[in-house]
Amino acid sequence: MKLHGSFDLDVKGVTISVDLLLGVDPSGRPTVTASGCSNRIRDLELHVSGNVGWLLNLFHNQIESKLQKVLESKICEMIQKSVTSDLQPYLQTLPVTADIDTILGIDYSLVAAPQAKAQTLDVMFKGEIFNRNHRSPVTTPTPTMSLPEDSKQMVYFAISDQAFNIATRVYHQAGYLNFTITDDMLPPDSNIRLNTKAFRPFTPLITRKYPDMNLELLGTVVSAPLLNVSPGNLSLAPQMEIEGFVILPSSARESVFRLGVVTNVFVSLTFDNSKVTGMLHPEKAQVRLIESKVGMFNVNLFQAFLNYYLLNSLYPDVNDELAKGFPLPLPRRIKLHDLDFQIHKNFLYLGANVQYMRV
Repeated sequence: MKLHGSFDLDVKGVTISVDLLLGVDPSGRPTVTASGCSNRIRDLELHVSGNVGWLLNLFHNQIESKLQKVLESKICEMIQKSVTSDLQPYLQTLPVTADIDTILGIDYSLVAAPQAKAQTLDVMFKGEIFNRNHRSPVTTPTPTMSLPEDSKQMVYFAISDQAFNIATRVYHQAGYLNFTITDDMLPPDSNIRLNTKAFRPFTPLITRKYPDMNLELLGTVVSAPLLNVSPGNLSLAPQMEIEGFVILPSSARESVFRLGVVTNVFVSLTFDNSKVTGMLHPEKAQVRLIESKVGMFNVNLFQAFLNYYLLNSLYPDVNDELAKGFPLPLPRRIKLHDLDFQIHKNFLYLGANVQYMRV
């Protein structure tokens, strides 16, 4: 016998409990499996319409009981399938490494499986910055950070000063922090040119010893500048040496003076919805004479020239690079908003709410 009609199904009080087992795979990405699932439907009502509705309604208790068992078995089956086919592949979109620029990369792999607590989920990223062309193991110990007990926002990132200091060490070892100043790099309206004739006010004997020759300045950072992170303040104190060379008619370079340079640089960081960007705010550089092979040297005049160049040429170029930023470890389609940035002793703390961006 075949019966035709339609029905309305009213399901009430659905309770679902799922146990997720979090782990980490060999690549450092998180893994998840559904280790347990249970559910319960408190009440289910079936309303059949059509010419045979009166007949089926006579057996509604048996039909409802059967449907409830079927639905309860299907709920956990669908959840298990969704964890395997949707959630696990999505977690695999969490980046393990990312390129910051042509020199630096950052390793975001997990150092351990995520730890679930009563109100939070702690995820420990390696956060290791490395030279993309020559990666070597980090020998400095991982710092301990005493994090605030904040809970107003959905996610918090803590970034130790060690991450930034490793970056400056990599740059320093690669010679990326050194710079060269030649005459064609000076602004066209500069009153000072890099040749021996124009340099006579700095050191009068240079014109007599090296008439009508070009100069070149080589700036070298003595050691990797360390970022000082203290409550409300980020700063660097780079120490440099600047060596002046005369370009001889044979194109050989001959050293004629050497200067020491110190300065304080304050740093501001900006977090947008997916990356960290920075900007340098330097104070005036202080110059001292280390060696001169051309007699008297006007240090104060050179200091004014150097500050003009640094503030108008070098630092703007560095800030353009810092504005590119480096990405935060976020899965695909996740954006941050309502950002709260805090500076603590030896680490930065960022709170944010999370939004999933649908395609």
